[in-house]
Amino acid sequence: MSILLNLYRKLLNLPLSLLVKSRSIPTDPITELTLNREQPLIYVLPYTSQSDLLILQQNCRSLNLPDPLEQNVINGVSLPRFVFLNEDRRIFKSKEAKSETVASIHRYLDLHKQDPNLDVQLIPVSVLWGRAPGKEKAPNLRALGACSRIFSILWYGRDNFVRFSQAVSLNEMVANHDVDEKLAHKLARIARMHFAKQRYSAMGPQLPDRQAMFNKLLDSDVLKKAIADEAENKKIPLEKARAEAAKMLDEIAADVKHDSLRVADRLLSWLWNKLYQGINVENSERVRKLALEGHEIVYVPCHRSHMDYLLLSYLLYHQGLVPPHIAAGINLNFFPVGSIFRSWGAFFIRRTFKGNRLYSTIFREYLAELFYRGYSVEYFIEGGRSRTGRLLEPKTGMMSMTIQALQRGLTRPISIVPVYIGYEHVLEVDTYAKELRGAAKEKENAGLVLRVIKKLKNLGQGYVNFGEPIQINHYLNQYFPEWREPSEDGRAKWLNDAVDRIAKEVMVNINKAAAVNAKNLIGSALLASRQRALTREQLIEQVESYMQLFRNVPYSEDMTLPTDSTEAMLEHVLKLPRSGVTAEKDNFGELIRLDRESAVLMTYYRNNIQHLFVLPSLVASVILHLEAVSKDLIVKTVQQIYPFLKAELFLRFNETELRTQIGLILNEFTRQQLVKSESEVFKINPAHLRSLQLHSNGVRELLQRYFISLNILLDRPEISRGELEKESRSIAQRLSVLHGINAPEFFDKALFSTFTSALKVEGYFDSEGKANKAKIEAIEDLISSLISAEIKMTISSAVKSIE
Repeated sequence: MSILLNLYRKLLNLPLSLLVKSRSIPTDPITELTLNREQPLIYVLPYTSQSDLLILQQNCRSLNLPDPLEQNVINGVSLPRFVFLNEDRRIFKSKEAKSETVASIHRYLDLHKQDPNLDVQLIPVSVLWGRAPGKEKAPNLRALGACSRIFSILWYGRDNFVRFSQAVSLNEMVANHDVDEKLAHKLARIARMHFAKQRYSAMGPQLPDRQAMFNKLLDSDVLKKAIADEAENKKIPLEKARAEAAKMLDEIAADVKHDSLRVADRLLSWLWNKLYQGINVENSERVRKLALEGHEIVYVPCHRSHMDYLLLSYLLYHQGLVPPHIAAGINLNFFPVGSIFRSWGAFFIRRTFKGNRLYSTIFREYLAELFYRGYSVEYFIEGGRSRTGRLLEPKTGMMSMTIQALQRGLTRPISIVPVYIGYEHVLEVDTYAKELRGAAKEKENAGLVLRVIKKLKNLGQGYVNFGEPIQINHYLNQYFPEWREPSEDGRAKWLNDAVDRIAKEVMVNINKAAAVNAKNLIGSALLASRQRALTREQLIEQVESYMQLFRNVPYSEDMTLPTDSTEAMLEHVLKLPRSGVTAEKDNFGELIRLDRESAVLMTYYRNNIQHLFVLPSLVASVILHLEAVSKDLIVKTVQQIYPFLKAELFLRFNETELRTQIGLILNEFTRQQLVKSESEVFKINPAHLRSLQLHSNGVRELLQRYFISLNILLDRPEISRGELEKESRSIAQRLSVLHGINAPEFFDKALFSTFTSALKVEGYFDSEGKANKAKIEAIEDLISSLISAEIKMTISSAVKSIE
């Protein structure tokens, strides 16, 4: 039998090597699964399949893992390196396969009793041929027959995934359980349950019959009442109101087709290879773990570009997970893109629900149905793409609907997964700059898509970092224990507060997962220089200072840093098309410049990571302007300004953490010799004055904006909030022209609105909305000490001229 089996494997290897292109999940299992190469491995496969085994062998060879077809030799005993859990062999049948598997595991367990240093790692491995879940039918967890296997190789050979799962330590099992045949059976049973969960997490629930789902929703009590109310309010027949509701559902609902997803995979693979040098993904194991544990996953990314929709779905598919249903703006529902996106999982949402109760009810019920059926969902909490590169204030409507779906009795836990998405070049960045200067937003259409496609070229690197998940059930249990109790009037009093707090935490966790890259680092250093130019040596020194700061005093554990040297990063940016960064030589050496036209665009990429710089920048600014200052005064000064920075940039530190972080920053500045420290008094180190100045400039424009609003408030304490924001913006525009401030967000109305809201929260307004002049004067004096006299003079003059 073994001779025939070996011959069969050799014959099978040829078509498999030609027809199958397999991908490993994770891409580096040794590192990501922390496998111990010094200890033996056993691969556990769910089905008796020689083709699966040979595909596994090919992957193991490419990943530098032990060959599954070779034996493990332990203390002179040879044992197989793989086992099958079921006994459904098609060609080489063996009714004893199941008992053979249990016997093999039992023999491994016995060896552990004899050798306490032995730790065999049992690794579940799934080989997935295609990812189609089927229509209104539970996923098939049985092995494929011979004909089905041949079809799978031919049809799904390029859609093959080998999924390695977390290893189980047999040493730990032996230490915690009696070694007998029951333990071997238990391990086999646990593995079968694991494979069922793993397959479900990769394929997802069955795709619905779209019309049957519509009928179910339209016949629900909630929608029946909403339709009846619509008919009564508009004085129209009930049938017409129902037809209108059906039309709205058709406008909203996705129409996922698996074959369309396969086409999208091929298309997007070509697109990313054409557009980007690489896509970097971090912390994807968090999502895989949640999926295996049966969580309802809601992906909440930041929104930089229309590419975000495509990129996240593509990456999740290649991580062995189900692409989510995506809430897309109705502006993307145009021919032919709308129907294509719909087949990839997009469902469309209008810009506003205001004044349309029927539409809002239908949308809420559709979203709840997605959760009920077990589909993962993705929505952009900012509501639209950021034109400045910063996170926008969250729009909480979708988050509220998510929590309401849980409140209605959803049995699976819901986990929000914040996602940071970053690019070294955003396709729409030119358009964003025009819109911020007042140009009208161009409506999405097929012509616009074609113009964008013509621009496709090398755009550097892309980054997707999965942030720390928020398990909604746990969060509500901890902070809002009353959430399970029914409210008397049908409206939960805790809901709005819970939604706002969770939304803010999502934004904080997105920022915690920021990706630092070559372009936003080089851009930050050049923009910090008044003339947007530094010598090569100065630039490399400054970027290296940033990198040391981030390594030694990280903003969070989830942030990621480039691994290239500073010199390599600079060369990379110089080669990027349209970066605006150029190298020029003169008699004294080499200058690195950022041209004026590109400076506005570069602020977008700097703003992606500005929140990482702002606290060290403020500390540097305090030392630079006060020259010799005690640690206590530095802490006190930062604490007074920090609430405004936290509100604007979604910073993560609470009061206790803030003081600790300031201390760590001061220690790092001292270690880098940017400052001198004597008895906890910090002074400028003249030898490194330029570097300290560049550090301090990261907060310069924020303080100037705050100073504008505070000056107006002191001049007119009774000014309305709307007028304050309007006049602050006018002065900021004037200041940007007179002093060459390139950042378009410098006069962004939303940022002034955020500042006035923070003033109110911090008690700078009384109960009647009037400015507390004493408090305003105190914070204005403090910020005044950190701003140049020239800027203050321009602002004061502008404030007086308004009167």
